Amino acid sequence: MEPFQRYVLLVILVSFVHHISASVTHYSIPEEMKEGSVVANLATDLSLDVKTLKQRKMRLDTIANKKFLDVNKETGELYIVEKIDREYICNTKLSCYLKLEVILENPVRIFNIEVEILDMNDNAPQFRRDIIHLDISEATPKGERFSLSNAVDPDVGSNSVKTYHLSESEYFNIEVQTGRDGSKFAEFILTKGLDREKKAVHHLILTAVDGGTPPRSGTASVIVRVLDTNDNAPTFDKVIYNINIMENSPIGSLVIHLNATDLDEGSNSDLTYSYSLYTSEKTQETFHLNPSTGEITVKGMLNYEDFRIYDMEVIATDKGANSLSGQCTIKILVEDMNDNHPEISIKSFQSPVNENIELDTVIAVVSVSDKDSGDNGVVDLHIPDNMPFKLRESSDNYYELVVSEPLDREKVPEYDITFTVTDRGFPPLSDNETMTLELLDVNDNVPQFSQSFYTIRVMENNAPGALLSSLTAFDPDLHENQYLVYFILEKEIANTSMSMLFSINPENGNLYALKTFDYEIEKDFLFHIEARDSGSPPLSSNVTVHIIIVDQNDNAPVIVSPWRAHGSVVEEKIPRSTEKGSLVAKVIALDTDSVHNSRITYQFLQVTDATLFSLDQYNGEIRTMRMFSYRDPRHQRMVVIAKDNGEPALSATVTIKLSTMETAVKAFSDMTEVPLEYDIFSDLNLYLVIGLGSVSFLLLITILVTIVLKCQKVKPSKAAAPCRNSVISERNSTIADSTLVSNDAYWYSLFLAETRKGKLVVRQPVPKGSRYIVSSLPRGTGLTDTSDSAASTLQVRV
Repeated sequence: MEPFQRYVLLVILVSFVHHISASVTHYSIPEEMKEGSVVANLATDLSLDVKTLKQRKMRLDTIANKKFLDVNKETGELYIVEKIDREYICNTKLSCYLKLEVILENPVRIFNIEVEILDMNDNAPQFRRDIIHLDISEATPKGERFSLSNAVDPDVGSNSVKTYHLSESEYFNIEVQTGRDGSKFAEFILTKGLDREKKAVHHLILTAVDGGTPPRSGTASVIVRVLDTNDNAPTFDKVIYNINIMENSPIGSLVIHLNATDLDEGSNSDLTYSYSLYTSEKTQETFHLNPSTGEITVKGMLNYEDFRIYDMEVIATDKGANSLSGQCTIKILVEDMNDNHPEISIKSFQSPVNENIELDTVIAVVSVSDKDSGDNGVVDLHIPDNMPFKLRESSDNYYELVVSEPLDREKVPEYDITFTVTDRGFPPLSDNETMTLELLDVNDNVPQFSQSFYTIRVMENNAPGALLSSLTAFDPDLHENQYLVYFILEKEIANTSMSMLFSINPENGNLYALKTFDYEIEKDFLFHIEARDSGSPPLSSNVTVHIIIVDQNDNAPVIVSPWRAHGSVVEEKIPRSTEKGSLVAKVIALDTDSVHNSRITYQFLQVTDATLFSLDQYNGEIRTMRMFSYRDPRHQRMVVIAKDNGEPALSATVTIKLSTMETAVKAFSDMTEVPLEYDIFSDLNLYLVIGLGSVSFLLLITILVTIVLKCQKVKPSKAAAPCRNSVISERNSTIADSTLVSNDAYWYSLFLAETRKGKLVVRQPVPKGSRYIVSSLPRGTGLTDTSDSAASTLQVRV
């Protein structure tokens, strides 16, 4: 209101003021000039003095408008204060003016100025909406027209909207129309029938162009959505579906997800799935069809062996007003799963069999089978590798079990044969059947003793019937083939059968002695024992038995030198001049026990003067320890005891009465160095002649008898080697090797002592029943056993 009131006041004032100009000064300027731009020089145009403008208080008033212009009081120029937008000031008017008043004082003058704002093409056409949506049914006929919202351009005249352009399309076009107000708008024309299934949405660009120079344009997107009609039937991806499914698939397993498509939309494309009438009830009971999703799932158990192929037809129907439908065929093939174990059937099995059964003999016939197919139904049969059998295929799935190696019941009495059948599926399945094959015994093993040679030691003086040992053999066969009988193989020793000396229990092999053995008579026995089984034919084996008689200390030593009558005293004479260390007498005792028990030691039991004589405890030599003195008694008495080495020890004694005499014969210090006069032993010489004659006679008779016996026998019997005892007499002199053997009432021991000038012969009776061997050996040999290989042995029988 203030500009308007000011304008009214100015009119009133002008009406009263003198010299008010009634003319209007007209200027034309384009819009959008820059600030400070000079429009015109008012001082010049109004014929005003520039120098007085400031004094006259020149000013510019805007009527009913914002002050866009002002005047420079120094120069009188009209200039732009603020950029002018014509569309802002005049909107859509064709002409646009700014009315101004220039007022001066002293004198007051008012000039009317009119500034025309010329339009510039500074605005592009613009649609009210950037996106224009159109819904057109695909059933709309071509040529149909549709209105589109027009574009608006603030500019006027030729700068306003002049025409429209549509992007290229085979379905649509436009026609530009002019409205009553002269505005331009476009009509949308359908030039070709639509098919939503081919193209449901069309995107177009509508462009509005003004008439300015250069022309400006604006665009809008036109989106045409083609509305559906139920003109398409549902279709499946395939006409026929072939599906493989494993048997034993769990209930609810997805078989296939049918996805029928309907090119329509909305309810026209909503589908329902169902079985056709040609689908069997068995199939419908086995598989479930979801009517909404088209999923077919397992409803019943699938067994390849029962039913392998399922055929079905499925129909898809849309929900349009005039519903359309499509169908497909589905063939479901059930694949075999390795769910059946192979089976074994024993058609024939022979048990028991003899252990000596021939190789390649058929023991069993076995058949195998598998209900599965393919590799799942291919089976392999095998048995353990460490058995003497093998499988031989006779025909399809039939096998024979044959013997491949010799059988031995004693090593393996029976076989647990496991037949294992395995198919070739994944994972493989198997089954097994175990049969027991028993082996019958055949008498193919000889009895076996635990040792090949038995040595049995038997103490002499044993009781008859005493158990010596148990000689048990073992036969690994069975029953009668295992029952053993024991025998002593007959053998004679010194015309005596072994069965008279020993007895064996035929059932358990216990060996007994039938007599009492005497070590001094028999030292050992060597014979054979046979063990025989009860098979047919019987088998046997024998073992060598060596019976060794062990000695007991059951014989006391016997004094054989010096010889004396039973219970009498031995009298010896020696010169009184005998020197120290001279041999006075020699006590020799014999013991028929073994070497250990027959070792004899000598001791004085009584002696008249212990300082006069010494006794060697090993060889029994009595020597003088000093020379006789006149104080010594003429007669010396000594009791010598000979003791063996047994436990307990046995002994014998001899009493020697020694008389000294005065004689011219030179005393000898040692029998090995001083020869004896033959007349001293005149009695002994007589006995020696008699003894040598008797021995020679008996020896001749023995040789003749032996020759006759050997000539009568076809096969000489092997007699046991003669047993000998050795008694060693050791003295300082050298004694020739000699042996005296006799079984008569007396033993005679003959010692030949070498001297420088003669020989000494000693005779001594021995109790009946004794058997001795006296061996004289060179000095220094010590105590040794006399062997059969000893150098020359003289045997004399009396």
